[in-house]
Amino acid sequence: MAVTICQHLVGLSLTSFPPSATPDACEDCLREGTRWVALRLCRECGHVGCCDNSPGRHATAHFRLAGHPVIRSYEPGEDWYWCYLDQFAFELEGAPPAPSHP
Repeated sequence: MAVTICQHLVGLSLTSFPPSATPDACEDCLREGTRWVALRLCRECGHVGCCDNSPGRHATAHFRLAGHPVIRSYEPGEDWYWCYLDQFAFELEGAPPAPSHP
């Protein structure tokens, strides 16, 4: 069986995490005073946004605004990625675990 790899990973560092101004919170929810359910990390710029189960859906909003297609779950114990352009979820063998946050 052939393994499908997202072409949008090309050029992204998968061994380190981009810096984020607020590594343990949704940056946009903090600014708006709203709450989030789970966090997602943009693999291109390090923006931390909330998931689509959160009222603000800020990770998806960041994709629409910035055009950065690949996110990773930023929840402890979750190692999956999502590509908005390909509508494709995947895991990467050997990828470092997401940084922990409170």
